Amino acid sequence: MSISLLRLGALSAAVCVLALAACSSKPGLRAPVEDRGRTAPHVPAASPAPAPVVDASKVSAAPALDPNAGKPGYYTVKQGDTLIRIGLESGQSHRDIARWNALENPNRIEIGQVLRVAPPEEAVAAKPVAVAKVTSTALPPAGAASAPAKAASAPAPTPAPNNANSNTEDDISFAWPSKGEVLDGFDESKNRKGVDIGGASGDAVLAAADGKVVYADAGLRGYGKLIILKHNSMYLTAYAHNQTLLVKEDQMVKKGQKIAEMGNTDADRVKLHFEVRKQGKPVDPSKYLPAR
Repeated sequence: MSISLLRLGALSAAVCVLALAACSSKPGLRAPVEDRGRTAPHVPAASPAPAPVVDASKVSAAPALDPNAGKPGYYTVKQGDTLIRIGLESGQSHRDIARWNALENPNRIEIGQVLRVAPPEEAVAAKPVAVAKVTSTALPPAGAASAPAKAASAPAPTPAPNNANSNTEDDISFAWPSKGEVLDGFDESKNRKGVDIGGASGDAVLAAADGKVVYADAGLRGYGKLIILKHNSMYLTAYAHNQTLLVKEDQMVKKGQKIAEMGNTDADRVKLHFEVRKQGKPVDPSKYLPAR
């Protein structure tokens, strides 16, 4: 028992000696010392990132606004438009509109495209400027009394413009295009742009006035086989839902001439839809047709 205690004490003493030796060999900790004699190394500032280079050839320019947009006599194409409808709305022939705008393919127009829908202005020839003729006049002899100056003649009055034909375009007489009864009248609030006249399949459809056929086909949705007559620069008439068309485009027709046969193309029943358009705007046909 005593021997074990002696061994345990010796072992403890050895461990203490080793611990002290380790602590004495470990360097002490010192506070950091600032050396003011040395200059801090220069660190260059970061260069700004270079601006991105834009390849101008790959940048698409914004479309320029057509200077004619919104002007009288011009129309901006919108969704769902066709040249035929634009002609009807503007009171012009679709062929004329195609020609005025040099359209290679009249069936291809783009939304936002600005089209001329009025005849181009005719060039006005400049009037020659009258040059006054200078005549030499002999001077009177010295001391002679000068002749009294001739009183200036008053300018000739300008003749008043002749307005005899100013209302010619508006003075047009329309006739009923069919003998059937009126099924529905004009009602702008309900988008009824004309009158619907009933009848039997094959009944005669007559030209309401003298005019030129500017459209005869079935390319306008909602109208079926359609004829459009242009009577002057102000008025058009339209005849829709026909069974058979008896005239062709550019043909001249007379008032009362049979131009089609009544039908039900693109309609729920046999009828004639008849429109009168003044400068492209639908107007009530009953105000232009004679009383029955």
